[in-house]
Amino acid sequence: MEIAELSRILRENGIVGAGGAGFPTYGKLSEGADTILMNCAECEPLLKLHRQLLKEHAREILKAFALIAETVHAGEAIIGIKEEYKSTIAALEEYLGEFPQVRIHRLPGAYPMGDEVVLIYEATGKVVRPGGLPIECGVAVFNVETLFNVYRAVWENHPVTDKCVTVVGEVEHPVTVRVPVGTQIGDVVAMAGAVTTERPVYLLGGPMMGGFGTEYQPVTKTTNAVIVLPEDHVLVYRKKNRFSNAVARAASSCCQCQTCTDLCPRHALGHPIEPHLFMRAAANRDFRGIEPFVNTMFCSSCGLCELYSCPQGLSPRSMMAEYKTGLRNAGVKPPAAKAAPVNRAREYRRAPEERLMARLGLSAYDKEATLDPSIRSAAKVKVLLSQHIGAPAKACVKQGDAVNCGDVIGTAAEGLSVGIHASISGTVSEVTETYIVIAS
Repeated sequence: MEIAELSRILRENGIVGAGGAGFPTYGKLSEGADTILMNCAECEPLLKLHRQLLKEHAREILKAFALIAETVHAGEAIIGIKEEYKSTIAALEEYLGEFPQVRIHRLPGAYPMGDEVVLIYEATGKVVRPGGLPIECGVAVFNVETLFNVYRAVWENHPVTDKCVTVVGEVEHPVTVRVPVGTQIGDVVAMAGAVTTERPVYLLGGPMMGGFGTEYQPVTKTTNAVIVLPEDHVLVYRKKNRFSNAVARAASSCCQCQTCTDLCPRHALGHPIEPHLFMRAAANRDFRGIEPFVNTMFCSSCGLCELYSCPQGLSPRSMMAEYKTGLRNAGVKPPAAKAAPVNRAREYRRAPEERLMARLGLSAYDKEATLDPSIRSAAKVKVLLSQHIGAPAKACVKQGDAVNCGDVIGTAAEGLSVGIHASISGTVSEVTETYIVIAS
């Protein structure tokens, strides 16, 4: 298949990265990619869906992976998967003989292995330049559910209408479910049985990089997990810390031990991000040098410095995020920078998953959360027209229209954009510039 044809299929079927920022997948197809990577690192603690989906649909996902490799003429196709996912690896090995260009690279059980820059170095030995894109070093990365959606689009002519979501934490029966895009978070949580805390808080995404949401928010193409926590959980307290408090605590407590920098995954790969120098400058309002502030733009926001490394419990990540936002709003772009040599002590400074979960107070929630293969139903969905990086889709239906699951309800805009599809059959009850509501 030609790149143009595969790009058309992926764009029309609304395929984007099924996690993270939702980069349109067709935008990653390039003959400049001599290596493609499948990301099955399951970067965040407690998330289960990628390893589960790959185990259940190993051959289909391998077919999609091999198709992309063939289409872009990649010399290598590597599956990056943590060595502890033994049953998923066994499922892959059952079919690897059919795909001679694909190989497995086993990853250590450390955080954040799913970060593209870290994964690329682990699997290929290449270092993505600070502020650069993987394609600059000849690599393109796709996660597991994205590849499953590619398979369904190419072989089954099926657009993205549903999403796998792991529901864990303070719920009766942790589970991974497949739900229509646009389903309310509260309805998804109910699929895991009763909530077991009086004042639940919903953390959408992983415990490190996820953010808080409400039960009324809709599932999007990038929603990977809902973690239900008690309102007084230590992680909730840490994530709700106000910026002014974080600065005041840094000014009074930061001892410049440098642990945040020593354990920073991007710094270990030579990127010019040094959280301890930023903390010194920000806490003391020392603006004589701009580097500590501008270099925050190289931070991946993995949260390790804040939720694991700092012995004082300070908030480097949150403070750097505030400065990054301010710089971007002011039109400042990341400076040109080259990576320093990879730190030789890097492999001894990893954050083991079990220790990270214990420090976050999450070990008790690390339960099986079995994948339910059926697609759950929804009485009503609220489908956002922007679930991806780039231009939002444009609504092409009106109130009162009858639609079937899979029908186009939003066409891709000019530039980087993808189509949006009805996730259930029913009647369009509301159309705005940002969302479409369908009632079954």
